[in-house]
Amino acid sequence: MTTCDSSPRVLLVGATGEVGRLAATDMIGRGAHLALAGRNEQRLAELAASSGCPSRRLDAYDLDACARTGPWALVKLGRLDGVLVTIGIAGFGPAAEVPDAAAEHLMTVNALCPMAVLRGAIPAVRDGGFLAAVSGAIVNAPLIGTADYAASKTALACWLGVLAREVRSRHIAVVDARLRHMDTGFASRAVVGNPPPLRPGNDPGPEVRALIDHLVGHLAKLAPPGPRPHQGR
Repeated sequence: MTTCDSSPRVLLVGATGEVGRLAATDMIGRGAHLALAGRNEQRLAELAASSGCPSRRLDAYDLDACARTGPWALVKLGRLDGVLVTIGIAGFGPAAEVPDAAAEHLMTVNALCPMAVLRGAIPAVRDGGFLAAVSGAIVNAPLIGTADYAASKTALACWLGVLAREVRSRHIAVVDARLRHMDTGFASRAVVGNPPPLRPGNDPGPEVRALIDHLVGHLAKLAPPGPRPHQGR
């Protein structure tokens, strides 16, 4: 693999989740070179073995390790065109009943972890690349019984909006992916509580495919990338 290869080189964090695995399969099918990070060690090993992609186990609570993941991907890939973070966890219940520990967990996994990954990747991503994270449609219309869950995702969305202005001079696209409610079983794996009544979820395949179309389309509009020196943290 050489840095003059124009195939996208992307760090995918959350590669062992449902959305992450779909995104990985889609991008690999398009010829992208990926560096994979995720929590589930077995799934990560299987995906890395089948794809030949470098991988790194990541715990969302280790924010220092999250911040080092972008520089790690740059070293492994030789160039970093973009970062996509698909990590997330659901949690439900009236605000007065959600335990503080559960609220902290939601904020760490849904906001602080993606922020740390993207913050650490800013110097590593090439000019004109992208920094993307999945927040979700809950940011647009929070339901009763989702206060802490919605707050964590909204915090990430707000942060991404400010980041977009801060990196505009480098022509880096910051993407707040507010994917619609999808049939992935995500709500059934909530860290606390039971989900409110939800309409049937959308097929995740087209949702993820549209996101990858957008990210890869952004890179396709750019001039061929030149080499960028490795940067550590």
